[in-house]
Formats: sequence, C-alpha cells, structure tokens
Amino acid sequence: MDSKFHNRRQAGQLLSQRLEQQSWNQTGWVLALPRGGVPIGYEIACSLNWPLDVWLVRKLGVPNQPELAMGAIAAPNTQVINQDLIKRLNVSEEQLLATTQAETKELARRDRSYRQGSPLPNIVNRPVIVVDDGLATGATLQAAILAIQNFHPDSITVAVPVAAPGSLQKIQRLVDKVVCLAMPELMGAISQWYVRFNAVSDQEVVELLKDANQSRRTLTDE
Repeated sequence: MDSKFHNRRQAGQLLSQRLEQQSWNQTGWVLALPRGGVPIGYEIACSLNWPLDVWLVRKLGVPNQPELAMGAIAAPNTQVINQDLIKRLNVSEEQLLATTQAETKELARRDRSYRQGSPLPNIVNRPVIVVDDGLATGATLQAAILAIQNFHPDSITVAVPVAAPGSLQKIQRLVDKVVCLAMPELMGAISQWYVRFNAVSDQEVVELLKDANQSRRTLTDE
C-alpha cells in the first residue's frame, strides 16, 4: 500500500478485512495499545465481535530526545531496555531510573482512567490480537508482547497499519502472526502515513472501550 490512511478508524477497517479472513478457533480478545491503537482496535473488535481492552505500555524516551525510545515498560511489571542505545548516548543509571519512575506513574494513572479498577482481561488459552497505530522502533510493542506472553494466550497476532521492516522482523519472531498493510523502507514518523493523525484523548479511549463492549455479548469464562 503506497497511499496514506485517512485516519486511524479507516486503518482499522482495512485491517479488519484482513483479519476476518483468518481462521479463529474461538473468540479472543483485541488488546489495543493506548492511546493511538484504541480507535484501530475498536474497528477490529466490532468487526470480529470480540471484546476490546487496552494493554498498558509506555515508551521510555531518551532524556532531551523523548521521541527516541531507549526502552519501554508494560503492565504488569515488564521492562524492555535498549542497552546499546543507552551506552551510545551515555544515558546514566539515574536518568534511566527517573524516566522509568515517571512513566510508571503515568502507567498507573492510565490504568485508573481507562480500566477503572477492573481486572486484566482473562486471556489464558484465548487468541489475542495486539493492535497499535504503527510500528517504528517496536520497543513498546515488544514490551506489551512479553507481558502478554506471561498470561499464556492461545496465540498472539499483531495487527498494525504501517511498520518499519526491520522492527517488524523482530516482532515476527515473538508472535504467531503479523498482519501489516504497509512496510515502507523509509518509515519516518508514524504520523506521516496518515492524512489525519489527531491526538487521541483519555475520554475517547474510555468511550471507545465502553461502546465496543456494550455492542457485543459478554465473553464468559469457560
């Protein structure tokens, strides 16, 4: 795919068409990485009639270069660190610790805001689709996958509209399947691949989670 996506919702609809063609042996979970992955996950969850939830993850940005990931954290208690980058940029242990503490605090705030005390989804022996709005370095997605693996899902499928080929190859080694619509050699920023890439608010995340799960039957534990 060479053209840009109109917005996240349209990208989610295009991913849904690909995912509907997959063979699923049972109902699973769509797990979106907030905030940008949630509008995409919403479209997929509605299309498959699967429940939607968020999997909380935060990038650990390099001091003074916050968009550059030196690692990521994911709930619960999962951390991925790029030691080579940290060494190359002379990031100190104190700087890494301060960044980790700040992002851990934000992770807790988002948990209260989005999940409002509800337990983590029961994904044991269920297929899961992990969704984000794009894959650049892959640090946050890698952290989320490692955290999800601890809960022993039946399978893990990653669905992203656009991804850097090198990062996608790393992710492919961690999961059962990857569905990606565009893999540009010159990735640049994820926002460059959307006509509209508006910030997703906390309120929008909460509303999409509520709407998706009210429109489908309740998934009961077996």
